[in-house]
Amino acid sequence: MRDKITQKTFNPLALEKKIEEDKQGMAYSGEGEGESERLAYIETYGCQMNFSDTEIVASVLKEMNYGFTTEESLADLIFINTCSIRENAESKVWNRLRSLRQAKKQRPDLLVGVLGCMAERLKVKLLEQEKLVDMVVGPDAYRDLPRLVSEAGGGQKGVNVLLSREETYAEIAPVRLNTNGVSAFVTIMRGCDNMCTFCVVPFTRGRERSRDWQSIVNECRDLVENGYKEVTLLGQNVDSYKYHDEETGENCSFAGLLEKVALIHPDLRVRFSTSHPKDITEEVLYTMAKYENICKYIHLPVQSGNSRILELMHRGYTREWYLNKIKKIREIMPDCGISSDIITGFCSETESEHEDTLSLMKAVNFDYSFTFAYSERPNTPAAKRMKDDVSEESKKRRLQAVIELQNIHSKESNLREIGKIRKVLIESNSKRSTNDFCGRTDQNKMVVFPKKEGLNFGDYCLVKITESSSATLKGEICV
Repeated sequence: MRDKITQKTFNPLALEKKIEEDKQGMAYSGEGEGESERLAYIETYGCQMNFSDTEIVASVLKEMNYGFTTEESLADLIFINTCSIRENAESKVWNRLRSLRQAKKQRPDLLVGVLGCMAERLKVKLLEQEKLVDMVVGPDAYRDLPRLVSEAGGGQKGVNVLLSREETYAEIAPVRLNTNGVSAFVTIMRGCDNMCTFCVVPFTRGRERSRDWQSIVNECRDLVENGYKEVTLLGQNVDSYKYHDEETGENCSFAGLLEKVALIHPDLRVRFSTSHPKDITEEVLYTMAKYENICKYIHLPVQSGNSRILELMHRGYTREWYLNKIKKIREIMPDCGISSDIITGFCSETESEHEDTLSLMKAVNFDYSFTFAYSERPNTPAAKRMKDDVSEESKKRRLQAVIELQNIHSKESNLREIGKIRKVLIESNSKRSTNDFCGRTDQNKMVVFPKKEGLNFGDYCLVKITESSSATLKGEICV
């Protein structure tokens, strides 16, 4: 039989659909060979870290002799991998779980479980109040799936939401779900120590811990040997990566890790996400500039353009400091693409402070941004100590102003690409036509261009940019 895994994606940080699709993709499935009596169906919501986690879960399930299906109705086990970062993301998951009630009534042996951030935060409501699931599995408990599935199959509730100070899943080989065979995610660290007041991640994913650099390099090398041409190194804050090898005494920083991965093969493109402005170092920037195969693109979330709001957010930098960091990036890499995250209507934000965000956007000219209105998340420092006192009308109006300005900047940024020749990694067919390829530039801009005989997915080519919109470039392969 043919084994398949389905992932359905939702990015709560992106309100503009096209930008969301360019960053993450809306749906994809992976295939493998094998015979199995039991089938699993996995649905994933949220960030790239959640996709990476689903690949780990799939690996554990495969060892348990599960096959995978894209047909929910055929599954013996359904897992929903969840996101808690935004209220809207949680609402979608709640609706999805309630829709599965009927399936459980019709198939009493069907097991339904929740993975990830919501599992850790809402275990009581999921199991006892709503009684929607048979298992809740936190992001550090995936090794425990054999026991949890066994308990749930025996009529008990399977629960493990304990957070770990050590778990990195370093030696678990992920089951790759992205069928293009070109790009892959590689998680280098887990958790976060930053404690931004609006963010639930430290409470759902625990403290920072970095993975052994050798296991990361080995995973990336294996990907190259299997034909992959691009890796994205993932972490809540990749710049905080640090690993001490107790046997050799060697210390490895994020800059050092970037270099080690870049040296695996000159044709391996290296990307990373996400950077924290206060932690990205000049060493990282100079390493990026040194190696042609490290992409010249940085996602650098600013969140607000006002220093008082940044202090309330506990971001660890001021407006001026952030602008100086942007200046340094462009001094070292003049052609570097830069994107951001922006929150509107954080606690006590005034109209003039909102205007500071708009003026910072004008000063930086981000290539694109992921923008959203503030929504209070339970148990965060902001929820405990601050009043969510900006009206919904104001939040949405300010959000719209940010989106409109970003659309202008994105359009202008893409217009500046016309006439340039860019190296593009072919990732797939265009969504609109099988006669066209699409792929990204070094600066993470999506380009659509007519196919040329002899080229296929995973090949590099030089493309001259001929047209642009606010979201996409069009071009022609240079002879």
